[in-house]
Amino acid sequence: MTGDEQEERLEGGNATEGVVRVGDTVRKPWLPTTERTIGYLETLRERGIDVPATHGRDERGRLVLNYVPGTLAMDVAPLGTDQVWRVGRLVRSIHDASVGLPVPDDWPVLLPAYGPDLLCHNDLATWNLIIDGDRLVFIDWDGAGPSTRLWDLAYAAIAFAHLFPGADVAESAERLAAFVDGYGADRGLRDALPATMIDRAQAMHDLLRSSHETGREPWGSMYAEGHGEHWHGTVEFIRAHERHWRTALVD
Repeated sequence: MTGDEQEERLEGGNATEGVVRVGDTVRKPWLPTTERTIGYLETLRERGIDVPATHGRDERGRLVLNYVPGTLAMDVAPLGTDQVWRVGRLVRSIHDASVGLPVPDDWPVLLPAYGPDLLCHNDLATWNLIIDGDRLVFIDWDGAGPSTRLWDLAYAAIAFAHLFPGADVAESAERLAAFVDGYGADRGLRDALPATMIDRAQAMHDLLRSSHETGREPWGSMYAEGHGEHWHGTVEFIRAHERHWRTALVD
């Protein structure tokens, strides 16, 4: 970084401090898993997935990535069904491009899946999707690691179908159907998804609650700031309307 380049703090994330923009790049803290994450991203790029290019470390030891311009999907959510269908197709392409990559059993992830067999983003949500015209790009791959299609898909479905407290159930069901149709999910995934969405939302709430009890940051503070209540409400919302999700997924 030259002396005349200014650092601009990037807002929007909850779990990563110290993320800044410098010109056309983003600088992030270098984590114990970063080297593996870089390898995963570069392989996805080689396989045709549009993800931020990586450029090693800067002079302060931070990860350097390309800055992706556009609008954060969270700022315009809930997305329309056509857009949600496209997101589902993108998630499928990421999963398919990940097939065959090694899945190390010593790669820690925040919310482990049972029987991990695929490298995944693990936080495919509106707060990590950039929209720039027709371009859709997932950012913030710091939590990537071993998972499964179902576990990763369940979290993404919650976010992009907008299965959150207070949402219109019929509209959320339409978005869920569009997302899963875009993904091209088979019957097995469709049958398993409603219950897994409940489990995935519950796992998020439990992480926040236990972190608050043990002082694990930043999730402990997030719990106290309302994220715990939000995810508890999300669990109850998904569970209360599970029949609607099942109907939307099989029609």
